Amino acid sequence: MPFMKGVAPIRRTLKYLEAGRLILKDQIKIFTVNYNVIGKHHAGTKDFVFWYLPQIQYKNPHVQIATLKNLTPTPFIRCFYETGDQMIIDVDSKSKEEIYEHLIQVVGKTKGVLKAEAIAKEKTDNPANFGALCDRHCICEILGQVPCPATCPVPKIWRGKYKFQKVED
Repeated sequence: MPFMKGVAPIRRTLKYLEAGRLILKDQIKIFTVNYNVIGKHHAGTKDFVFWYLPQIQYKNPHVQIATLKNLTPTPFIRCFYETGDQMIIDVDSKSKEEIYEHLIQVVGKTKGVLKAEAIAKEKTDNPANFGALCDRHCICEILGQVPCPATCPVPKIWRGKYKFQKVED
């Protein structure tokens, strides 16, 4: 498979991309990471970009993400808000896990907000939904559908038992 070639091909799998935990706040529009390729205090940021940036890009399609290499003496992350404000996060000499956890706390959505968004995303008020927790218990309640076999017997020709197995009753 061509996508399984290269350095750490697991980063290109859907399971890995969906495992990301950092979902940025809605106000953040641009996310930049500034670091150098060479340097001991840039190593954590370099690993963060290698391992976690694909997950962040996958989970936040509405955010522009850029990496700026070899332009700064110290590594940092800058977030631009839709209001024009900026937030600069110092990541000098931190490991990739420390950077990731710090970003989850500072610029990530809280667990409560994520749960509320998941509930709103499910939307049980869709007229196509039916079941115990919806407006309609059975699809037979919608006009134009076959009546419920519990209230009105279905003709024998419509039932597989009589049609395919030739059962006489």
